[in-house]
Amino acid sequence: MDIRKLTVELAVSKQIAASDLRALAQAGFRAVVCNRPDGEGADQPTFSEIEAAARQHGIEAHYLPIESGKVGDSGAARFGELMRELPKPVLAYCRTGMRAATLWALSEAPLRALPEIITTAAAAGYDLSALTRRIANSGKVPVDVAVASHDIVIVGAGAAGVATAASLLARDRHLDIAIIDPADIHYYQPGWTMVGAGVFKPEVTARKMAALLPRQVHWIKAAVAAFEPEQNAVILKGCRIVNYKQLIVCPGLKLDWRAIEGLADTLGKNGVTSNYRYDLASYTWQLVQELKGGRALFTQPPMPIKCAGAPQKAMYLSSDYWQRSGRLGRIDVEFYNPGAALFGVTDYVPALMEYVKRYDIALNFGFTLSAIDGPAKMATFMRTLVDGTVETVTRAFDMIHVVPPQKAPDFVRASTLVDKTGWVDVDPATLRHKTYPNIFALGDVTNTSNAKTAAAARKQAPVVAHNVLAALGKVSGVAAYDGYGSCPLTVERGKIVLAEFLYGGKVAPCMPTWLIDGKRPSRLAWFLKKRILPPLYWHGMLRGREWLVQPELIG
Repeated sequence: MDIRKLTVELAVSKQIAASDLRALAQAGFRAVVCNRPDGEGADQPTFSEIEAAARQHGIEAHYLPIESGKVGDSGAARFGELMRELPKPVLAYCRTGMRAATLWALSEAPLRALPEIITTAAAAGYDLSALTRRIANSGKVPVDVAVASHDIVIVGAGAAGVATAASLLARDRHLDIAIIDPADIHYYQPGWTMVGAGVFKPEVTARKMAALLPRQVHWIKAAVAAFEPEQNAVILKGCRIVNYKQLIVCPGLKLDWRAIEGLADTLGKNGVTSNYRYDLASYTWQLVQELKGGRALFTQPPMPIKCAGAPQKAMYLSSDYWQRSGRLGRIDVEFYNPGAALFGVTDYVPALMEYVKRYDIALNFGFTLSAIDGPAKMATFMRTLVDGTVETVTRAFDMIHVVPPQKAPDFVRASTLVDKTGWVDVDPATLRHKTYPNIFALGDVTNTSNAKTAAAARKQAPVVAHNVLAALGKVSGVAAYDGYGSCPLTVERGKIVLAEFLYGGKVAPCMPTWLIDGKRPSRLAWFLKKRILPPLYWHGMLRGREWLVQPELIG
């Protein structure tokens, strides 16, 4: 038998035989559902045979025959009723298991998110992507679907999405562009590190989306449920369809707070904080000010993450405050990183190590945060030893700054746009999808090897804008992204190590080294971070002004 588990209550399989019922009973199954009509195949036992064998072994058997390719709304509804009524666990079967999996998906559509259904089925070996519209429509066959259509559709109104729309319009004011995003507020996320250090007020990092988007852009204020690239369609929640000629995917990434046991329940209290959330950055500053002594932990999750330097920035700025206020000698500062190095580009490590020594920070490499007990103020880390065994280490804390694991949004990971690691699969230079030529992606959601930073999105946006227009036949040549990323590492209040690099970790400063030497802490780099970059973001990048980021044409 080829039994594939969908949930703790349901498994599906291909055709079973009467002789299989003993093994099913021994495996704990208490009911079976036949979704294959009698007589469909020459080698197929009748349901009566299955039912008689099931009865002998104390298993309930029910007959819900569905013709191949004809799963109707009523059949899905009846399957849902059986799943509520029958003793669990249940095995549903048909010729291959596909009809049973389909019935489960459609019956669960009103209760579960579309990406969850698609990924659950895929994990069991069933591709239900052809059902995306129907699942999005609560499992029912769509009857009256409102369809919008635009030349260019952008999924995501974060830094990458708005910057790309602005760059497109800077080239052609008459383009038909739509941006899909349900958010009311747009955030300048690079500013949250400064909020966590008491430098910025949180409200200066937020603006209303309606006032920020270019006037010529159609704003579709909705959440995306799925992609149908073969049909040039984006499916919104509620089964509204948006068609496109060119699609740009840049919804950012998902902060997986629940990947760390206990974290979601203690965030914002018990000394547990994170600058990766707007409403928690102020709590970071509160904790830093209130801590008089004890142990402060700072953690980093496995890569990739957005702004890989941010976990350290919080640590350095906090340590600087404690040093200036005369408390650092009473506070043990520890950094836990699953990787093997302090920073991915080795040229900047010596300058950072000077501050590690200055603040007497204990570096712990190879450690991944796995659980937090907030009330007990205990953090649990996992480390894989040389012999392959996994060691568990528990540390008490008075304050802990946590950065959660990160991945592409669920609706992206459940699509055919991603590679095996779950990120949108694009050419690293052109940012064009490797399979679908009318789809581009940029920002944090791609599988490119650059740092996931706002500086990278600023450099990518003009490249995508040019290449989309080239795909529409409006311009010639191909633009290329060189992997540029920037990470202003705030090592103390008033000084920054300005890391700038291309693909492969090649150092690539935008300014002459006599003005800002990125390998050394710089006051001018601090001024740039504090005074220049915020207005450059709001009034330059998001307005299509491509200062220092004009795309290079390679063909």
